[in-house]
Amino acid sequence: MTETAITVLGAGSWGTALANLIASNGFPVTLWDLNTQHIQTLSQSRCNERYLPGIELSERIGFESDLKVAVHNRDILLLVVPSHGFRDCVQSLLPFLAENTRIAWGTKGLDPVSGQLLHEVALDILGARRPLAALSGPTFAREVAQALPTAITVASPDSHFALDLAEYLHNDTFRVYTSDDLVGVQLGGSVKNVLAIAAGISDGMGFGANARAALITRGLAEMMRLGKVMGAKARTLMGLAGVGDLILTCTDNQSRNRRLGIGLGQGRNLDDIKAEIGQQIEGILTARLVHQLACSRGVEMPIVEQVYRVLYQGLVPKEAVRNLLLRDRKPEAF
Repeated sequence: MTETAITVLGAGSWGTALANLIASNGFPVTLWDLNTQHIQTLSQSRCNERYLPGIELSERIGFESDLKVAVHNRDILLLVVPSHGFRDCVQSLLPFLAENTRIAWGTKGLDPVSGQLLHEVALDILGARRPLAALSGPTFAREVAQALPTAITVASPDSHFALDLAEYLHNDTFRVYTSDDLVGVQLGGSVKNVLAIAAGISDGMGFGANARAALITRGLAEMMRLGKVMGAKARTLMGLAGVGDLILTCTDNQSRNRRLGIGLGQGRNLDDIKAEIGQQIEGILTARLVHQLACSRGVEMPIVEQVYRVLYQGLVPKEAVRNLLLRDRKPEAF
């Protein structure tokens, strides 16, 4: 591995946490962001007060706002940008990529224009010869930054790439599993955000632990039905990137999607909740895209449908719950 062989693109909470993790493992890493002022502040203070307040950043992290410099001669680029910016970020890399540079991402979500999984976007732009990887799992950035025990999955059709990326990330508090199931890892990381909104709505309405457990379980069934028609492996969705991430985001208030749902369940205005949270809430966009995907593939996803109707059609949460409860009785199935 070369000196500073990896650059993390995106200096939000997750990108900063991953850069700090790589640096703490002894590897020099560059952290890039489009916001020049943000990068200057990080470089001077060595703390991301906006997204990870109180976390000291490693001296092995270099900060850069010039994309050409950040990308030059790197072995791996790890994109950690919002899903709506993923396509533009990949496109912007084209003039600067070396032939052997490999691309990975920690972004969760779908492409807002096409509804594609992000590896499909990357393939469209970069072609099929460049190794690609996605990492996902039950991870809150602050806990990773605090070196609390965490496990994730790194997926790539190129097993050597998955192992190389794992070498940068794996340590005694951050366990990395590898997979070849790009579709399953990405799908789990996307759908769970929509289901977390549903769980938050239920809790915001005071429905209790029984209802939350039912939503998680039946939400997993919806995720697996969609995964089956899209070619995901069932074991992936039953693992860290599927049920693991689903449990995390549905049950802990560090999840922005869950907090959004709680506010909606309490009858609050969507725009007010978004302003209060103050960071990207991936589940809002993903609800529309997953609903469209389910409709186009003929997959029954009633929980996703009701979340979509609450967010985009003005359905009140009480009616959404009623719609779910009044569905025809049937045998339990996945």
